Amino acid sequence: MSFLGMDFSDFPQQYLRAALMVSLLSVWLLVGLFCYLNYYTKRGYFTVWTAAWLFYALWLTLGFNVQDVSVENADSIIFKLKQCCVAISAVFLLWGSLRFLGIPVPQRLFGLFMLFLLVWTFVGPHALSTALAPKVRMLEMQIPVFMLLGLGSMFAGVCFFRLRKKIPFVGAGMLAPGFLLWGFYLWSYPLSQQYDNLFSAGFFVATVLQLFIAVSMIVLVLEEVRYKNEQVLAEIATVRSEKEALQVKVITTEEQCRSLYDQVRVTEELQRAYEELRRTQQVVVQQERLRALGQMASGVAHDVNNALSPIVAYSELLLSMLPDLPEASRRYLQTINQAGGDIDKIVARMREFYRRRSDTEQLTEVNVNQSIEEVIELTRPRWRDLSQRQGISIQIQRELEPQLPPLLSDPSELREALINLVFNAVDAMPQGGTITFVTRSINGPVSQEGGASERQLQVEVKDNGIGMDEKTRQRCLEPFFSTKAQGGGTGLGLAMVYGMIQRHDGIIEIDSAPGRGTCVRLTFPVEEKSSQTVRGTFH
Repeated sequence: MSFLGMDFSDFPQQYLRAALMVSLLSVWLLVGLFCYLNYYTKRGYFTVWTAAWLFYALWLTLGFNVQDVSVENADSIIFKLKQCCVAISAVFLLWGSLRFLGIPVPQRLFGLFMLFLLVWTFVGPHALSTALAPKVRMLEMQIPVFMLLGLGSMFAGVCFFRLRKKIPFVGAGMLAPGFLLWGFYLWSYPLSQQYDNLFSAGFFVATVLQLFIAVSMIVLVLEEVRYKNEQVLAEIATVRSEKEALQVKVITTEEQCRSLYDQVRVTEELQRAYEELRRTQQVVVQQERLRALGQMASGVAHDVNNALSPIVAYSELLLSMLPDLPEASRRYLQTINQAGGDIDKIVARMREFYRRRSDTEQLTEVNVNQSIEEVIELTRPRWRDLSQRQGISIQIQRELEPQLPPLLSDPSELREALINLVFNAVDAMPQGGTITFVTRSINGPVSQEGGASERQLQVEVKDNGIGMDEKTRQRCLEPFFSTKAQGGGTGLGLAMVYGMIQRHDGIIEIDSAPGRGTCVRLTFPVEEKSSQTVRGTFH
């Protein structure tokens, strides 16, 4: 027999161990190469192929004692271990090839296939006829396993051939014939064992094929690395060009956004200015309306008082000069006199709405906290006794600053204003609740001349009642405006409070919303006793 011009018919038997040693070393070198490639490439099929070559190397290691080849039988434990190694190697080689092609195959199928080969290895010798010669029994045991191992190797060669057609890798072109020839060798291995010369020459051929496959794999890996590197460089160049285009676009977009931002900022400033102007206009309109209503109320009160005076005077005169009047006539005159007195009180309250404080009016220093305590006691029958009879509970809380500056005011006028606020709070809590008095001393705004800010005194009357909507809040200070028409409200309570804060040159603020209660905040300037007072403003 000749191969590559060499005659192997007289291949010396003593060279068999050396050939087997070279073949074994080349396989372990191939295993190390696959481990190295698997470590750096992180490819799944490399891992499976590495396991295949590892079991193949174990197979060669177990068969290293060549003296026992001629006497080895199918029942020996060494033979069965060798068969197991070569069966597992075949399965792993086929599995790695399928993973290389990207063909999805369930792993349990390979497990079942491997289990079949292992069962065949241990059960096959007992299934074969014991009358057969030992070499024939070994041949029948080895042929199915090595046929599968050869098919797996050829399948791997086909995989690399298809890769070579898809990607021009020289290593793939070298591995395709290498695995095909390796498959033919594995097919012929069981038959070569029947002839010592062919068996010895087979190891020499296997060594050459293993080294060829190893070198081809190195070439393939280098080519794949270069190919991937070129792809990465191309992607980097593409990303760089896209980045430059994106930077230009970002710069353009930033300029557009900056222009839009400037426009939005101008629009927002105009909107804020418009809102401020609208609020100022509402305040001015409200002040002018209240001023006009006050002037009208003052004129009406004067005219009504002039017309009412003779009615009240003559009714009193008749009652006093005619003691013998019939009972019915006397009762009619008393009703006229009482109605006239009620009208007189209403007229007096109308005057209070727009009454100017005269320069000769005497003001005293008032302790606001003490006035609040007096108001609480004066209104106790209304917020506690009457409410309890109606089955509701109203509590009074105090948050009073102890060191308040005195306020130049008329004590009775201040008390009447606070009493009106308490009555309004009680009416706004039909289910009960809490009325809170708050006093504090604050620093007012800096004067236009740049001097120090004046001190101010704030009084808050808060409740957690039903509250007011915005329309009601804007009109609640108008004379004769009332939401308690069925309860006998005249609409002059808050109007009188507004007139009082006007005469103190103060500010009244009303915060309210439906379901959130109402807070009436009175801000008084802290003045010296000789200071002149002017009209206040409403916010």
